[in-house]
Amino acid sequence: MLYSPRFDNATGRSASAMPDPYRPRTAPKKHIMSGTTPTILALSSTVAAGHVGLSAIVPTLHLIGRTAIALPTITLSNHPGFGHVSGIQTPPETLLTMIDALEQNGWLANIDTILTGYLPSAAHVNVASTAINRVRALNPDARYICDPVLGDDPKGLYIDATAANAIRDDLIPLADIALPNRFELSWLTGTPVASPHDAITAARKLPQTRQCPRIIAKSIPSGTDQICNIDITRNTATSITIQTLEGVPNGTGDMLSGLIAAGWSLPRATAALTSVINASLGENHLAIVPAADQWRNATALPAQPL
Repeated sequence: MLYSPRFDNATGRSASAMPDPYRPRTAPKKHIMSGTTPTILALSSTVAAGHVGLSAIVPTLHLIGRTAIALPTITLSNHPGFGHVSGIQTPPETLLTMIDALEQNGWLANIDTILTGYLPSAAHVNVASTAINRVRALNPDARYICDPVLGDDPKGLYIDATAANAIRDDLIPLADIALPNRFELSWLTGTPVASPHDAITAARKLPQTRQCPRIIAKSIPSGTDQICNIDITRNTATSITIQTLEGVPNGTGDMLSGLIAAGWSLPRATAALTSVINASLGENHLAIVPAADQWRNATALPAQPL
Protein backbone atom coordinates (compact mmCIF):
# COMPACT_ATOMS: atom_id res chain seq x y z
CA MET A 1 0.00 0.00 0.00
CA LEU A 2 1.31 3.39 -0.94
CA TYR A 3 1.65 5.89 1.89
CA SER A 4 -1.02 8.60 1.72
CA PRO A 5 -0.33 11.54 4.03
CA ARG A 6 -3.14 12.74 6.30
CA PHE A 7 -4.30 16.33 5.99
CA ASP A 8 -5.29 18.67 8.78
CA ASN A 9 -8.83 19.82 8.04
CA ALA A 10 -8.31 23.21 9.68
CA THR A 11 -5.14 24.17 7.81
CA GLY A 12 -5.19 21.99 4.70
CA ARG A 13 -1.58 21.09 5.44
CA SER A 14 -0.16 17.60 5.35
CA ALA A 15 0.09 16.15 8.83
CA SER A 16 3.66 15.21 8.04
CA ALA A 17 4.39 18.90 7.52
CA MET A 18 2.83 19.93 10.84
CA PRO A 19 5.21 20.90 13.68
CA ASP A 20 6.23 17.89 15.75
CA PRO A 21 5.87 18.72 19.45
CA TYR A 22 8.27 15.90 20.33
CA ARG A 23 11.00 16.92 17.91
CA PRO A 24 14.09 18.09 19.86
CA ARG A 25 14.48 21.85 19.70
CA THR A 26 17.80 23.42 18.94
CA ALA A 27 19.46 25.39 21.69
CA PRO A 28 18.08 28.92 21.94
CA LYS A 29 20.06 31.51 20.07
CA LYS A 30 19.38 34.03 22.80
CA HIS A 31 19.51 33.37 26.53
CA ILE A 32 15.98 33.42 27.87
CA MET A 33 17.31 34.49 31.26
CA SER A 34 19.57 37.28 30.07
CA GLY A 35 19.12 40.98 30.64
CA THR A 36 18.86 43.14 33.71
CA THR A 37 16.38 41.05 35.75
CA PRO A 38 18.24 39.49 38.71
CA THR A 39 18.30 35.69 38.52
CA ILE A 40 18.46 33.44 41.58
CA LEU A 41 19.37 29.74 41.48
CA ALA A 42 17.64 28.05 44.42
CA LEU A 43 18.14 24.51 45.72
CA SER A 44 15.69 23.30 48.33
CA SER A 45 12.60 21.17 48.92
CA THR A 46 9.34 21.67 47.04
CA VAL A 47 5.75 20.73 47.84
CA ALA A 48 2.66 20.14 45.73
CA ALA A 49 0.41 21.89 48.26
CA GLY A 50 1.43 24.85 50.37
CA HIS A 51 4.24 27.37 50.56
CA VAL A 52 7.42 25.91 52.04
CA GLY A 53 10.88 25.49 50.53
CA LEU A 54 10.95 26.36 46.83
CA SER A 55 7.17 26.60 46.89
CA ALA A 56 7.60 29.68 49.10
CA ILE A 57 10.81 31.02 47.58
CA VAL A 58 9.82 30.92 43.90
CA PRO A 59 6.46 32.75 44.11
CA THR A 60 8.03 35.31 46.45
CA LEU A 61 10.78 36.01 43.93
CA HIS A 62 8.38 36.17 41.00
CA LEU A 63 6.08 38.60 42.80
CA ILE A 64 8.95 41.06 43.25
CA GLY A 65 10.19 40.79 39.69
CA ARG A 66 13.05 38.33 40.09
CA THR A 67 13.77 35.32 37.89
CA ALA A 68 14.12 32.00 39.71
CA ILE A 69 15.75 28.76 38.60
CA ALA A 70 14.58 26.06 41.00
CA LEU A 71 16.29 22.73 41.64
CA PRO A 72 14.21 20.54 44.00
CA THR A 73 16.22 18.38 46.38
CA ILE A 74 13.03 16.58 47.46
CA THR A 75 9.44 16.70 46.24
CA LEU A 76 6.67 16.20 48.79
CA SER A 77 2.91 16.30 48.70
CA ASN A 78 2.93 18.88 51.51
CA HIS A 79 4.80 19.90 54.65
CA PRO A 80 5.43 16.85 56.90
CA GLY A 81 3.55 18.57 59.72
CA PHE A 82 0.22 17.56 58.18
CA GLY A 83 -1.36 14.18 58.89
CA HIS A 84 -0.29 12.52 55.65
CA VAL A 85 2.74 13.14 53.46
CA SER A 86 4.35 11.41 50.50
CA GLY A 87 7.23 12.19 48.22
CA ILE A 88 10.71 11.35 47.04
CA GLN A 89 14.22 12.80 47.14
CA THR A 90 15.75 13.93 43.86
CA PRO A 91 18.86 11.79 43.26
CA PRO A 92 22.00 13.95 43.46
CA GLU A 93 23.08 12.56 40.08
CA THR A 94 19.89 13.90 38.52
CA LEU A 95 20.49 17.35 39.97
CA LEU A 96 24.03 17.34 38.56
CA THR A 97 22.76 16.49 35.07
CA MET A 98 20.21 19.30 35.39
CA ILE A 99 23.02 21.71 36.28
CA ASP A 100 24.95 20.43 33.25
CA ALA A 101 21.96 21.18 31.02
CA LEU A 102 21.50 24.67 32.48
CA GLU A 103 25.16 25.42 31.79
CA GLN A 104 25.03 23.99 28.26
CA ASN A 105 22.05 26.23 27.51
CA GLY A 106 24.06 29.23 28.68
CA TRP A 107 21.95 29.98 31.76
CA LEU A 108 24.38 29.49 34.64
CA ALA A 109 26.34 32.52 33.47
CA ASN A 110 23.29 34.74 34.06
CA ILE A 111 22.87 33.82 37.72
CA ASP A 112 23.45 36.63 40.19
CA THR A 113 22.71 34.75 43.42
CA ILE A 114 22.65 31.14 44.64
CA LEU A 115 20.35 30.22 47.54
CA THR A 116 20.39 26.86 49.30
CA GLY A 117 17.83 25.57 51.78
CA TYR A 118 16.83 21.98 52.55
CA LEU A 119 19.63 19.56 51.60
CA PRO A 120 18.71 16.10 52.92
CA SER A 121 22.05 14.31 52.53
CA ALA A 122 25.77 14.96 52.32
CA ALA A 123 25.57 14.12 48.61
CA HIS A 124 23.02 16.92 48.15
CA VAL A 125 25.37 19.28 49.98
CA ASN A 126 28.05 18.29 47.48
CA VAL A 127 25.66 19.13 44.62
CA ALA A 128 25.12 22.57 46.16
CA SER A 129 28.86 23.14 46.49
CA THR A 130 29.34 22.10 42.86
CA ALA A 131 26.62 24.49 41.70
CA ILE A 132 28.12 27.39 43.67
CA ASN A 133 31.60 26.82 42.27
CA ARG A 134 30.37 26.43 38.69
CA VAL A 135 28.29 29.59 38.84
CA ARG A 136 31.16 31.56 40.35
CA ALA A 137 33.52 30.26 37.67
CA LEU A 138 31.24 31.98 35.14
CA ASN A 139 30.29 34.97 37.31
CA PRO A 140 32.82 35.64 40.09
CA ASP A 141 30.53 38.31 41.56
CA ALA A 142 27.67 35.87 42.19
CA ARG A 143 26.52 35.92 45.81
CA TYR A 144 25.78 32.78 47.82
CA ILE A 145 23.08 32.81 50.52
CA CYS A 146 23.08 29.77 52.83
CA ASP A 147 19.91 29.00 54.77
CA PRO A 148 21.27 26.08 56.85
CA VAL A 149 18.06 24.07 57.21
CA LEU A 150 19.16 21.66 59.93
CA GLY A 151 16.37 21.70 62.50
CA ASP A 152 14.21 23.85 64.72
CA ASP A 153 12.69 24.16 68.17
CA PRO A 154 11.39 21.97 69.72
CA LYS A 155 12.18 19.02 67.41
CA GLY A 156 15.92 19.58 67.16
CA LEU A 157 18.01 18.24 64.28
CA TYR A 158 15.85 16.83 61.48
CA ILE A 159 18.41 16.01 58.81
CA ASP A 160 21.18 13.43 58.86
CA ALA A 161 24.10 14.53 61.08
CA THR A 162 26.53 13.89 58.21
CA ALA A 163 24.60 16.35 56.03
CA ALA A 164 24.46 18.88 58.87
CA ASN A 165 28.21 18.65 59.37
CA ALA A 166 28.78 19.10 55.63
CA ILE A 167 26.63 22.24 55.58
CA ARG A 168 28.65 23.66 58.48
CA ASP A 169 32.06 22.68 57.13
CA ASP A 170 31.62 23.00 53.36
CA LEU A 171 28.84 25.51 52.61
CA ILE A 172 28.95 28.19 55.29
CA PRO A 173 32.59 29.04 54.43
CA LEU A 174 31.43 29.76 50.85
CA ALA A 175 28.51 31.97 51.89
CA ASP A 176 28.17 35.73 51.73
CA ILE A 177 25.21 35.50 54.12
CA ALA A 178 24.05 32.66 56.38
CA LEU A 179 20.56 32.62 57.92
CA PRO A 180 20.40 30.19 60.86
CA ASN A 181 17.47 30.13 63.26
CA ARG A 182 18.02 29.94 67.02
CA PHE A 183 18.43 26.17 67.10
CA GLU A 184 20.69 26.09 64.02
CA LEU A 185 22.98 28.85 65.30
CA SER A 186 23.36 27.03 68.60
CA TRP A 187 24.03 23.70 66.86
CA LEU A 188 26.51 25.18 64.39
CA THR A 189 28.56 26.83 67.13
CA GLY A 190 28.04 24.47 70.06
CA THR A 191 26.97 27.53 72.06
CA PRO A 192 23.71 28.07 73.99
CA VAL A 193 21.58 30.79 72.36
CA ALA A 194 18.79 32.19 74.54
CA SER A 195 19.06 35.94 73.93
CA PRO A 196 20.22 38.50 71.35
CA HIS A 197 23.55 38.81 73.20
CA ASP A 198 24.01 35.03 73.00
CA ALA A 199 23.25 35.09 69.27
CA ILE A 200 25.83 37.77 68.57
CA THR A 201 28.45 35.95 70.63
CA ALA A 202 27.70 32.65 68.89
CA ALA A 203 27.75 34.15 65.39
CA ARG A 204 31.14 35.72 66.01
CA LYS A 205 32.52 32.41 67.30
CA LEU A 206 31.82 30.63 64.04
CA PRO A 207 35.24 29.53 62.75
CA GLN A 208 34.04 30.36 59.26
CA THR A 209 33.10 33.99 60.08
CA ARG A 210 35.97 35.44 58.08
CA GLN A 211 34.70 33.71 54.95
CA CYS A 212 31.01 34.36 55.76
CA PRO A 213 30.96 38.05 56.59
CA ARG A 214 27.28 38.33 57.53
CA ILE A 215 25.02 36.20 59.73
CA ILE A 216 21.28 36.85 59.96
CA ALA A 217 20.13 35.09 63.13
CA LYS A 218 16.40 34.36 62.97
CA SER A 219 13.76 33.90 65.68
CA ILE A 220 15.99 34.77 68.62
CA PRO A 221 14.15 35.08 71.98
CA SER A 222 13.89 38.74 72.97
CA GLY A 223 11.68 39.29 76.00
CA THR A 224 8.15 38.15 76.77
CA ASP A 225 6.24 37.09 73.66
CA GLN A 226 8.90 38.60 71.40
CA ILE A 227 11.54 37.35 69.03
CA CYS A 228 14.01 39.20 66.87
CA ASN A 229 16.00 38.83 63.69
CA ILE A 230 19.57 40.08 64.08
CA ASP A 231 21.89 41.20 61.28
CA ILE A 232 25.41 40.43 62.51
CA THR A 233 28.83 41.24 61.07
CA ARG A 234 32.18 41.11 62.81
CA ASN A 235 31.83 44.72 63.99
CA THR A 236 28.10 45.53 63.93
CA ALA A 237 24.75 44.07 64.95
CA THR A 238 21.24 45.41 64.43
CA SER A 239 18.00 43.86 65.62
CA ILE A 240 14.38 43.93 64.41
CA THR A 241 11.92 42.80 67.08
CA ILE A 242 8.50 41.29 66.35
CA GLN A 243 5.73 39.73 68.43
CA THR A 244 5.37 35.97 68.64
CA LEU A 245 1.99 34.77 67.39
CA GLU A 246 0.04 31.52 67.42
CA GLY A 247 -1.26 29.85 64.29
CA VAL A 248 1.53 30.89 61.93
CA PRO A 249 1.83 28.52 58.92
CA ASN A 250 5.15 26.94 57.97
CA GLY A 251 7.42 28.56 55.39
CA THR A 252 8.24 31.91 56.97
CA GLY A 253 11.99 31.21 57.03
CA ASP A 254 11.93 30.19 53.36
CA MET A 255 10.14 33.38 52.36
CA LEU A 256 12.61 35.46 54.36
CA SER A 257 15.60 33.77 52.73
CA GLY A 258 14.10 34.45 49.30
CA LEU A 259 13.72 38.15 50.07
CA ILE A 260 17.29 38.38 51.39
CA ALA A 261 18.53 36.56 48.27
CA ALA A 262 16.65 39.14 46.21
CA GLY A 263 18.65 41.89 47.90
CA TRP A 264 16.04 43.22 50.32
CA SER A 265 17.30 44.68 53.60
CA LEU A 266 16.46 42.78 56.78
CA PRO A 267 14.12 45.58 58.06
CA ARG A 268 12.18 45.54 54.78
CA ALA A 269 12.12 41.75 54.52
CA THR A 270 10.97 41.35 58.14
CA ALA A 271 8.18 43.88 57.55
CA ALA A 272 7.03 41.91 54.51
CA LEU A 273 7.12 38.68 56.49
CA THR A 274 5.14 40.25 59.35
CA SER A 275 2.53 41.41 56.85
CA VAL A 276 2.07 37.99 55.26
CA ILE A 277 1.97 36.33 58.69
CA ASN A 278 -0.86 38.62 59.79
CA ALA A 279 -2.76 37.71 56.63
CA SER A 280 -2.19 33.96 57.21
CA LEU A 281 -2.95 33.39 60.90
CA GLY A 282 -4.92 30.22 61.44
CA GLU A 283 -4.61 29.14 57.79
CA ASN A 284 -2.94 25.98 56.51
CA HIS A 285 -0.54 27.88 54.25
CA LEU A 286 1.08 31.30 53.97
CA ALA A 287 -0.95 33.81 51.96
CA ILE A 288 2.03 34.75 49.78
CA VAL A 289 -0.02 35.32 46.65
CA PRO A 290 -3.34 36.64 48.05
CA ALA A 291 -1.55 39.13 50.34
CA ALA A 292 1.08 40.17 47.78
CA ASP A 293 -0.03 43.80 47.55
CA GLN A 294 0.21 44.19 51.32
CA TRP A 295 3.58 42.59 51.95
CA ARG A 296 5.29 44.07 48.89
CA ASN A 297 4.38 47.56 50.11
CA ALA A 298 4.96 47.06 53.83
CA THR A 299 7.01 49.82 55.49
CA ALA A 300 10.42 48.68 56.69
CA LEU A 301 10.53 48.01 60.44
CA PRO A 302 12.90 49.98 62.67
CA ALA A 303 16.28 48.38 63.39
CA GLN A 304 18.00 48.86 66.70
CA PRO A 305 21.80 48.70 67.08
CA LEU A 306 23.00 46.19 69.67
